[in-house]
Amino acid sequence: MPRQKRVAAIHDISCFGRCSLTVALPIISAAGIETAVIPTAVLSTHTGGISGYTFRDLTEDIIPIAEHWKSLNLEFDGFYTGFLGSFEQIDIVTEVCEKLRGNKTLLIVDPVMADNGVLYKIFPPNFPEGMRKLCSKANVIIPNITEAVFLLGEDYKEGPYTRDYIENLLRRLSALGPKQVVLTGVYFDSGSLGAASYDAETGEISYSFEKKIDGYFHGTGDVFGSALVAALLKGKPLPFATNTAVEFTVKSIERTKQAGTDIRFGVNFEEGLLELAKALSE
Repeated sequence: MPRQKRVAAIHDISCFGRCSLTVALPIISAAGIETAVIPTAVLSTHTGGISGYTFRDLTEDIIPIAEHWKSLNLEFDGFYTGFLGSFEQIDIVTEVCEKLRGNKTLLIVDPVMADNGVLYKIFPPNFPEGMRKLCSKANVIIPNITEAVFLLGEDYKEGPYTRDYIENLLRRLSALGPKQVVLTGVYFDSGSLGAASYDAETGEISYSFEKKIDGYFHGTGDVFGSALVAALLKGKPLPFATNTAVEFTVKSIERTKQAGTDIRFGVNFEEGLLELAKALSE
């Protein structure tokens, strides 16, 4: 039997409202991958549309966790980073990856910092510069359109987009360092939405689209990223991994919309885990 893969997910924990580690841990584990975690902060809920949440910063714990892991000679097939709350955490997470990364360890970075043309309010204007440094060390990055243009130091523009525009973004993002780029929030018309992927080594660009579902659903970026990470660590090709992540995310949104659940509570990905596990085991 082949050796079980192991990944370390470095995100915050929102104790309620499915996102970050409470999404990454079950999704990647469902694919049969051992998932260790380094929590960057603990919140009572996520911050999207919910007020009065508690917050505990765990920045001081990150390096000691990594040093303990190093003393145990732990090896990892991948690191998956998401929301990082400060410039300091970007530098610390970079140091953690350098401490624990082997020659074949994938670093997959979701540069969570902006959406809909706007940098998240908690971040200073120069935050994208710090995130760019972390992305330059990654094998794979998973930005949305806003994060992509901010990483490139450009202004955001509304879609629909053209293939030339998207493919130019992909190639220039890869030129920052990562060999593979998956760009989310891509659409060429008002009826569909999806992702585009680029592999610099093969030059291949692929697209995956599904019918657009109206509404804003919290945590879907983490659902997509976690499914993508699981597929890549199972050795699936980038286009297959991207398509699988798009389908899994859309089905999670559909279940949530049909149930009429409060969208602040995240999407119902749990009932799709068995189907995802089967798709990744074939």
